[in-house]
Amino acid sequence: PLPPQYGLVFDAGSTHTALYIYQWPGDKENGTGIVSQVEACAVSGPGISSYADDPAGAGASLKPCLDKAMEIVPAEQQRETPTYLGATAGMRLLREQNSTKAEQVFAEIAKAVGEYPVDFRGARILTGNEEGSFGWITVNYLLETLVKFSFAEKWEHPQDTEVLGALDLGGASTQITFQPGVTTEDKNTSVSFRLYGTNYSLYTHSYLCYGQTQALKMLLAALHQGNLSSQHISHPCYPNGYQENVTTADLYNSPCVHAPNTSSPAQVLTVTGTGDPAACSIAVRKLFNFNVSCGANRTCGFNGVYQPPVRGQFFAFAGFYYTFHFLNLTSQQSLNDVNSAVQTFCRRSWAELVETFPQHKKNLHTYCSVAIYILTLLLDGYKFDEHTWSSIQFRRQAANTDIGWTLGFMLNFTNMIPTEALEHVKGHQPSLWAGAVSFIVLATMAGLVAVVL
Repeated sequence: PLPPQYGLVFDAGSTHTALYIYQWPGDKENGTGIVSQVEACAVSGPGISSYADDPAGAGASLKPCLDKAMEIVPAEQQRETPTYLGATAGMRLLREQNSTKAEQVFAEIAKAVGEYPVDFRGARILTGNEEGSFGWITVNYLLETLVKFSFAEKWEHPQDTEVLGALDLGGASTQITFQPGVTTEDKNTSVSFRLYGTNYSLYTHSYLCYGQTQALKMLLAALHQGNLSSQHISHPCYPNGYQENVTTADLYNSPCVHAPNTSSPAQVLTVTGTGDPAACSIAVRKLFNFNVSCGANRTCGFNGVYQPPVRGQFFAFAGFYYTFHFLNLTSQQSLNDVNSAVQTFCRRSWAELVETFPQHKKNLHTYCSVAIYILTLLLDGYKFDEHTWSSIQFRRQAANTDIGWTLGFMLNFTNMIPTEALEHVKGHQPSLWAGAVSFIVLATMAGLVAVVL
């Protein structure tokens, strides 16, 4: 048998980068359903968009993970190992702010990866629709809703399995992708695939700036602009007793927030938590525009974006999973239970939280705001309700593989997902056929001779 093959994909998100190392049997390029994740390597430091003023640093940051990959992939196979880097909303925002700096970051990344003996196929920014679609492919590939190796030892389109929707929450954007029950009315949000001989028409949309890091930034900016005369911001989503200082320069350093004309960049703001979940909900709702219409007789998500009603089961991964996992809410609890658990958590004081979760101190003050943000996004934004809530599963992995866009991206770009229906992959060798045919011919002749005699 041929040795297994490998593929490498860097997921360059807004807050951090990870390298995923995949493997599949060498003789099975098209017998899909068998790519597995060997390793995920977390790149230390921030996302590549943070290196706008130090592009060489972005390239250098990837090297420890590439070194690790070179220990895993056998030397004689490295040169044919396809390697990709896909950047998402952090780089979309940097490109919007300064496209020259974004290009310099990519140039340095290409230089760094070029020092390794791999088949580097480039670094690029994914569109929001690609990010959503590839995440959807990953989920459904891993759950075998697209294709399955049957008992009859052949690849078949699974009967009566419903494909799942995908809900992804990053640092700078969030994506919703599912197969709607109606024809998608808006070309910008529809995507069609033909995978394994089956056509799929999906609804997908990516909301830039509505990832959790940027959403918290928009929230803090809104609280600041509600009282510009004061240097004190009381924050209902931060725990009572929590306090931090933030400069206006740091608060308004992204295209998602627009600095008021009156503020000077060096101004220091003091942010104090008040731990008030009801006031937090009201403040978070204001980040969304639920009143703008998206055309006659059309259902909307938010901000005037068309969205058909949600349908089917969903996997909610990435930021959705991490926050709900921290709050112990990933085991299909009812919406009532989730709501009351979040309310209770949001009322806990900072002193109490630090004592209970000493190892989570870095992001501990944000869990309440992110949880309320997630609930607002899913219920008011995407229009899940107490009935459809139970169709959402919060998951980080399926089949021991991390859920995200990287696997779907690699399957697509290495053509490992055939568009046509798979024939019987397990054929017989030609020599066997020749032998069988000769045997049948001889047996028939022998039979005829016997009859004549």
